[in-house]
Amino acid sequence: MKTRIIAAAVLVPILLLLVLVAPEIVAAIVFSLLLAIAAYELLYRTRLVRHTRLVIYCSVMAAAIGMWSYFGAVHAYAMIGLMAFSMLMFSEMMANHVKIRFEMISMCYVAGVVVPYLLSALIRILVMHNGREVIMIPFVVAFLSDAGAYFAGLKFGKHKLAPVVSPNKTMEGVAGGVVCAMLGMVIYGVIMQFALKYRVNYGLALLYGLAGSGVGVFGDLCFSIIKRQTGIKDYGNLIPGHGGILDRFDSMMMVAPLMESLLILLPMAEEIW
Repeated sequence: MKTRIIAAAVLVPILLLLVLVAPEIVAAIVFSLLLAIAAYELLYRTRLVRHTRLVIYCSVMAAAIGMWSYFGAVHAYAMIGLMAFSMLMFSEMMANHVKIRFEMISMCYVAGVVVPYLLSALIRILVMHNGREVIMIPFVVAFLSDAGAYFAGLKFGKHKLAPVVSPNKTMEGVAGGVVCAMLGMVIYGVIMQFALKYRVNYGLALLYGLAGSGVGVFGDLCFSIIKRQTGIKDYGNLIPGHGGILDRFDSMMMVAPLMESLLILLPMAEEIW
């Protein structure tokens, strides 16, 4: 626990500097590198795919998706990149169809394309016209939901949510996480209204917290079941006390793209001109 708290105390200020102060291109490059590491963790650390070239292709593709998100997420470039990635994958399978099965290629698509695309929503939020003001929303929802679930579960947890997939998760913990996420979004709305001069819809702010916390739990369970099936405790040891990138950003896989969608379809705040 001590190591976990110290790591958080160090990493949270770095995260704030990265998303609120550093040039957007720097943040995009760092996030893209993290996406590459996440692809490696999902394939190599789990022992699902240990073929070196396939893992490299997936890590490069993951980083490319991050930079594609930064440079405008142009559809045509995405198609070209996806075609090139697909040709590499199937060329490897045709060259060694005995060792490289279609199941391995499918896992590479999940690790190199699907997960990076979902997580790269953080970059796409950052480069929105008001990205600096809203980029913290997915972090507030995901991290407060995780913290609230942990402490509420520790204090009140009695009813297991998914005992086989994640034995420590309880329904009471999930409820605590939802409350913390919703409260966090209301506070964030107050900051946007009085410090940043936005017109805030607090009903939508509550919706962000409620929906974000819910999908965050689902994302957490998704990566937990992969760990159970592959017999690993953590996806890595990059973050002391927390594990790997996917251990820390598992819930973010669902929270970030949902927040991106809500910010576009149902913006909770409008600038006052």
